[in-house]
Amino acid sequence: MNNKVVLAYSGGLDTSFCVKYLTEDRNMEVYALTVNTGGFSKEELEAMEKKVYQLGAKSFKAVNAVPDYYERCIKYLIYGNILRNNTYPLSVSAERMFQALAVVEYANEIGADAIAHGSTGAGNDQVRFDLVFNVLGEELDIITPIRDLKLSRAEEIKYLQDRGVDWSWEKAQYSINQGLWGTSVGGAETLTSRKALPGKAYPTQLSKEEPATVSLQFTKGQLTGVDGTTYDHPTEAIKKLQELAGPYAIGRDVHVGDTIIGIKGRVGFEAAAPLIIIKAHHLLEKHTLTKWQQYWKEQLANWYGMLLHEGQYLDPVMRNIETFLEDTQDAVTGSVFVRLLPYRFELEGIESDLDLMNSAFGQYGEMNKGYSGEDVKGFTKILANQLKIRHLVHNER
Repeated sequence: MNNKVVLAYSGGLDTSFCVKYLTEDRNMEVYALTVNTGGFSKEELEAMEKKVYQLGAKSFKAVNAVPDYYERCIKYLIYGNILRNNTYPLSVSAERMFQALAVVEYANEIGADAIAHGSTGAGNDQVRFDLVFNVLGEELDIITPIRDLKLSRAEEIKYLQDRGVDWSWEKAQYSINQGLWGTSVGGAETLTSRKALPGKAYPTQLSKEEPATVSLQFTKGQLTGVDGTTYDHPTEAIKKLQELAGPYAIGRDVHVGDTIIGIKGRVGFEAAAPLIIIKAHHLLEKHTLTKWQQYWKEQLANWYGMLLHEGQYLDPVMRNIETFLEDTQDAVTGSVFVRLLPYRFELEGIESDLDLMNSAFGQYGEMNKGYSGEDVKGFTKILANQLKIRHLVHNER
């Protein structure tokens, strides 16, 4: 035993307690790892590093997981137009999986004995982290001080104060978790079934009211450009769209869902870029895919989102669904025009060389060029046969 423990470190009260507890009470060497999925600035990471060493950590490392997070997850959420319960873009549930993957990879790499996280016993994250650590950890013990000791926030603060760590742990009125694919917002109102989050709870406030139209360029299903500017990587295009749409306070909502552990929960979120991208991508697919492609995409994408939410990212069926989703994107290329307004957006239309609304075959409700009225009469007569037979049989009964 080398007493090495890798801690998934976020810089908050819970993981700060974990550093002190693991070093002083468990006599372990803490290797703190922060996995950035789009929520930390350079300055925030530098401040976290300074504090974790003051708490007694042996080592600190920050990993930029954004490119990997996009390539292995977010692009499939876009391909599938995935919104949990038709509402939530899976902001936190998706990024937790990639934080867990980075942490367990690091633990195996340095030959740690144990791995730790600051989850409580009340939510989904404990299952997501534990599941990845159990599957991929090389005989790693899993230590969860907050969950195991059943500590209150006040008890954590007193423990740190007694050991000379008298920092300001003033609890914010709302819990904010920011990442590339959206920001979650939790507070008193989300603990009820009745109350809505007030406008002040959202980190991005309305600062722009003049309507504007933005064009989004998709190439084989991926967002590659905004307003005609092509970006080196889709993550840069996502950030640019967020920069343009965020000031309109677009993408606010409250999600109600079933947790992995069987209870229902509510969480607020703001996700201007993710919601616009998903809806714009979906519109482009309506123009460029066949009806059966769209139908089966919807079925499999729903399963993909559910399994991802419940921590099942490592199941091979996820790779199978990803293969299907990616194969459907070959024709999803073109521009989508979106009008930005305070608190909402409107999809204006699309332009694509692969648009299946081809006027050479007719215009819906106006003219038909690829068939005659007599063709439709015959088609409808044959189409009616099975229903006529069924009605005849049942009427006779």
